[in-house]
Amino acid sequence: MIDIARAVGCVVGSAVGDALGAPFEFGPEGAFSARFPVPGHGGEMCGGGGWEPGEATDDTQMAVLVGESLVECGGLDPADVFARFRRWAAAGPKDIGLQTEAVLNSGDPWDTAAERHFRSGQRAAGNGALMRAATSAVHFAPRGRAATLDAGRRLSALTHGDPAAWEGTAIFHDLVRVALTGADPLAALPDTLAAVHPAHRRRYATVLAPDWHPDLATEFNGAVWPCLGSAVWALRTTSSYEDAVRAAVDVGGDTDTVAAVTGGLAGAVYGIDGVPERWTAAVHVPLPGWDGRVLRPAELAGLTRRLAA
Repeated sequence: MIDIARAVGCVVGSAVGDALGAPFEFGPEGAFSARFPVPGHGGEMCGGGGWEPGEATDDTQMAVLVGESLVECGGLDPADVFARFRRWAAAGPKDIGLQTEAVLNSGDPWDTAAERHFRSGQRAAGNGALMRAATSAVHFAPRGRAATLDAGRRLSALTHGDPAAWEGTAIFHDLVRVALTGADPLAALPDTLAAVHPAHRRRYATVLAPDWHPDLATEFNGAVWPCLGSAVWALRTTSSYEDAVRAAVDVGGDTDTVAAVTGGLAGAVYGIDGVPERWTAAVHVPLPGWDGRVLRPAELAGLTRRLAA
C-alpha cells in the first residue's frame, strides 16, 4: 500500500520545487541562499525570468499531461500521451526543452519520433523526461518494481531516444515507489541499481553514491544523470523537504528541473505536511493548449488521488 499523503507530497512537492527553481535557472551556485539566507522567512516564491511567483514550468505541465492521460485512459497509452504533448507544444508554452521540442514538432509518428531524433544527433540524454515523472511514479508504484521501471522507460522513450534517459527516469520511479511505502529510498538504492541496464549502471552508481557531490559532475545538470544525482544528493544531505529543495536550487544550472526532481523525491519522503504551506499557496500550473486551464495544489492533489486509486 502506498501512503496518499506521501503521494500528494510527491506531485505537489515536485511542482513547488519547479516553481521555486524557475527564476534561478542558469544562474550561479548559491544564488537562492544568497537572496534568501534565512530559511522560513518567506518571499522565496519570488518569480522572475519571465515566470510569475509560484508559476510552474514545462516540467510540471508535462507531468500533469502524463497524469491525466494515465487516469483518463485507465493506464499507459503512449500514443495518447504523445498526442497530449504535441497539443501542448503547438500551443506555445513559455518553456520547452530543445530536444523535446524537436521530437514533438518533427511530424514523425509517436513510436519513432524520438528514435529518429537520437539517430540523427546522438544527443538525447537530457533530463526532459525525468522532470515530468512524478505523476507516473505515483501511478505505477503499487504495481511493484518491475512494472514501475518498465513504465519509466516507456514514458521516457516517447521524447528521449537515448536509453540513458530511460534508466534515469526508471530509477526515479523506483525511488518514489519505495518512499511511498514509508521505507527509505536511499537504503534501497543498491537494489534499484541492480535493476538498471548494465550498460548504464556504472554511470548511475557513480552519481548516486554517498560520496558524490554536484561539484563532481562532468556534465551540465541538464543531462539526466547529474540531474538525478544532484536530487539524490540534496535528499541525502538534508533532513527536511524545505532544506532539500533549497539545496537543489543552490546547485545552480538547470534549477527548475533539479528542484522539481528533488521536490518529488523529498515530497514522497516527508509527505505533503512537510511541504511549506507558504510555498504551496502560490503554486499554479498553466496548461497551454487546454483553454486557459490553470491547476492549483488542490487540483494536483485530486489528480494524485486518482492516479493512486
